[in-house]
Amino acid sequence: MRYPKPFQNLIAHFSALPSVGPKMAERIVLHLFKQEHERLLSFAESLEALQDLSLCTRCFHIAEGPLCDVCSDPKRDPSVLCVVEEPMDVIAIERSGGYQGLYHVLGGVMRTGQGDDPSLRIPELLSRIATEDVKEVILALNPTTEGDLTTLYLRKKLEPLGVTVSRPARGLSTGGDIEYADEATLTSALRNREKLG
Repeated sequence: MRYPKPFQNLIAHFSALPSVGPKMAERIVLHLFKQEHERLLSFAESLEALQDLSLCTRCFHIAEGPLCDVCSDPKRDPSVLCVVEEPMDVIAIERSGGYQGLYHVLGGVMRTGQGDDPSLRIPELLSRIATEDVKEVILALNPTTEGDLTTLYLRKKLEPLGVTVSRPARGLSTGGDIEYADEATLTSALRNREKLG
């Protein structure tokens, strides 16, 4: 026996999400089916509201308007720029409460053997360095092979621009993701960052 078409469609949508296989998707849809109407309606409205969000025009973090909450906060230190891979990394660092500068979300990392990746926001980063009063760039990329490759590439691009280039101290485990690090580790890694070069 097959599920009704709406079930099948939802299972297909959930299966397409990262780390969600067909069995997990099936469980999620069955769970949703058992919810009260109001709860389902709230869930649907939250999903629909995603289309009203966009990327910050300055740092490419998630925003409700042209600028994200961080870029529009006048208390942030504009002289320090923390470069991360994805918006999830911004959220993780913000949870730590130990960083008061601005961000730049690259949108990924370079892949080994691929050279320049036009989908990465490296030109926008270099433009920000040229037009904003940035004194230090913290390369807070995940400590993976690709993250280290991107860090090395960016260091070579940034050093001639007269900014200090640093990275979080290696309290972060090699191969780990910033988004999964605990707040104390992130705060310590950023506070004890190492100058590159």
